[in-house]
Amino acid sequence: MSSCRRLGGGLAQAGGSLRLSCVVSGSFFGINSMGWYRQAPEKQRELVADITRGGITEYADSAKGRFTISRDNAKNTIYLQMSSLKPEDTAVYYCNAHVYSDPYTGMEYWGKGTLVTVSS
Repeated sequence: MSSCRRLGGGLAQAGGSLRLSCVVSGSFFGINSMGWYRQAPEKQRELVADITRGGITEYADSAKGRFTISRDNAKNTIYLQMSSLKPEDTAVYYCNAHVYSDPYTGMEYWGKGTLVTVSS
């Protein structure tokens, strides 16, 4: 099986920046899309950004222009560079990956989540 290890997160000041990293490790055939989600208090989990294996990205409206998702396929790692942070960015952030155990079988993995707190 595979797992996702989260790095980064923490406390930041409004207007500051943070970088999140997630390494998907284990034995698998390959990784298709990967993404970052977040869940703020009293809110549902929402997609922040995702990226295909080929590098095509999509962002939530709230993240456009401020966040950048990237991936290193050789390292099975995704990153989320967050800048111009706002208090409303405060949430638990989760990495997600669609992993294929073989050419035909897809499996979805979620990270445990890391708390990002942005102070005013």
